[in-house]
Order: sequence, then structure tokens, then C-alpha cells
Amino acid sequence: MSSYSDADLLEARLAAPPRPGRWLSSAITLLLAAMLVHTLLTNQRFQWGVVGQYFTSPSVMDGLELTLWLTAATMASGFALGVIVAYVRLWGSPIPRSSAFGFVWLIRSVPVLAQLLFWYELASLYPKLSFGIPFGPSFGTTDTAHLFSGELAAFVTLTLDVAAFSSEIVRGGILSVDRGQSEAAQALGLGRFRTFRRIVLPQAMPAIVPASGNLLIGTLKSTSLVSVIAVVDLLYAVQLIYNANFEVIPLLLVATLWYIILTTVLSIGQYYVERYYSRGTRGVAAVKGVDLT
Repeated sequence: MSSYSDADLLEARLAAPPRPGRWLSSAITLLLAAMLVHTLLTNQRFQWGVVGQYFTSPSVMDGLELTLWLTAATMASGFALGVIVAYVRLWGSPIPRSSAFGFVWLIRSVPVLAQLLFWYELASLYPKLSFGIPFGPSFGTTDTAHLFSGELAAFVTLTLDVAAFSSEIVRGGILSVDRGQSEAAQALGLGRFRTFRRIVLPQAMPAIVPASGNLLIGTLKSTSLVSVIAVVDLLYAVQLIYNANFEVIPLLLVATLWYIILTTVLSIGQYYVERYYSRGTRGVAAVKGVDLT
């Protein structure tokens, strides 16, 4: 017979099974990390002195300022437009709903770089834009060559791209909320807008915020594409410098480090916003399995 009592068995801790794969993967990861640190410190071709020299140079800071402006402006305008598109797709009449679907389909189908080049070369397709009665007389014309600069083409392109993807993020978040929530609010006499603002949107935010944070970080990195049309953003600023002094790797490291810093800051902010909107979810998870009777 066993010498262990029931109390001993209940108090006994479960022994973790051996996991040699976990130890092996950890050892390989530490080895690779040590190799990375070693090459960063010992390879003189990185030229960290040159990196430090240009890291906060005036031209780099001007390019960084334009990158931040493009990211903030396109996210604000694009997300506002995306909310409208999502609303039309969910509650619009058939023709506007089809138009909104077509907009999302087209923008998501065409690469951002192709859109950027199209808007930048719009003057080749429409040399002049006229204002007047449709299919009737025009009251004035303007040259598109002077209208669409590189900065404006970048702003329009990134705004439309953010609008298309954010509309799907918002639409998916709203659809994740149980329909019974809206029906219950309407039964209590709440209007559609108040129901959306006070009932649906707060419950949709935990699903909207993570994807929106990823979209923000993706937009920040997508601003580097504007260097193709000679808009002096962060990447193009370092390109201008290394085209003059031929220090390609150190200047690319300057841009890389700035992008890493910015994405890290945005990721930290995203973490706290996600935690704020998931308070109710954490509360539910904390009381799961607790017998309240």
C-alpha cells in the first residue's frame, strides 16, 4: 500500500516535464545575440563615429520632421475618411455602399508605390483641371503641374491608403460587437448615433486599437517611399548626404536607428492604449471560474 495520504497528494506540486528543445532554442538565441553584439562592436565598417556625427545633423532632423508630419497628417485625415467609408459600408444605401467597397478594393489592390507615382505624374494624364458645370461650360482652369507637388502627392497617396485599410479595421471592430447590444439600446430608446457612441464603439475599441497601432507603424515606414519622388523625408535626407560623402552604410544606419526609435515609442504608446481599452476584458478574465453563488 502507498504511504502517502490524500492530503500529501493534494499538496504535491506537479513536476514540469523535461523540455530539452526549450533549453536548446534558448542557447541558440543567446549565441546569435552574442554574435550580433560582437559584430556591431568589432566591425569597423559600421563607422559608429560617422553615425554619431550625422545622427542629429540639421538636414537629417529636417527630414525627420517631414516624416513625422506626413505620418501624423495622413493618419489623422486617412482614419477620419476610413471611419466614413466604414459607416457607408455598414449602413449606407446600395449605391454608396458599392462605391465604398470599390474604393477599398481599388486602393488595397494597387501597391502604394504605384499610387504615389500615379499622383505625382497626374499632370501627364490631366494637364489642366477645370471648374464648372459637369458636361457644361467651365469657369476656370488650373495647371496640375503646379498643383500636385511631391509633398501633396505623398499626402494624397498615404491618406487614401490609410483610409482604405482603416475602414476595414473599423468595420471589423464594429462587426465584432454582438448585434444584441444595439438592439437592446434601441429598445431602451437610445438613438442610432448615441447607441454607436456609447454602446458599440467602446466595445469595438479593443479590436480596433491593436490593428490601428500596426497601421500607424506601417504608415511611418511607408513614408520612406516618398524618397522615390525626391521628397526630402528622413530616408532621402541621408541619401543626399551619402551621395556626397559616399559613407553609405553609416548614413543608412542613421535612418535605421531613427526608425527604430520612433517605432519603439509608438509601440509603447500602443501598449498603454490597448491596456486602457481592455480593462473590461481583464476584469471579466479575472473573475472567470469564480462561483458567486
